Amino acid sequence: MNRTFVSDLREQLGSPSSETVEGLRLLRAFVKLSSRQRSEIIELVERFATDPGPVSGGTNGRLNPR
Repeated sequence: MNRTFVSDLREQLGSPSSETVEGLRLLRAFVKLSSRQRSEIIELVERFATDPGPVSGGTNGRLNPR
C-alpha cells in the first residue's frame, strides 16, 4: 500500500480504535472459514443473543475462588 495514501487516509479519518482493529481481525478470520463453519458461528452467536445463559465470572455472577 502506498505510504502517501495511508497518510492521507489517516489524516482524513483519524486512527482506528483498538476495538475497530480487533473487529477487522475477527472479520478477516471469519471470512477465511468454510461456509459451514460460518453458518455454525452465526447460529452460535444468535443463540447467545437470545439465551445469554449465566453471567460471566461464575455461577450466579459470583466469581469462582482461585
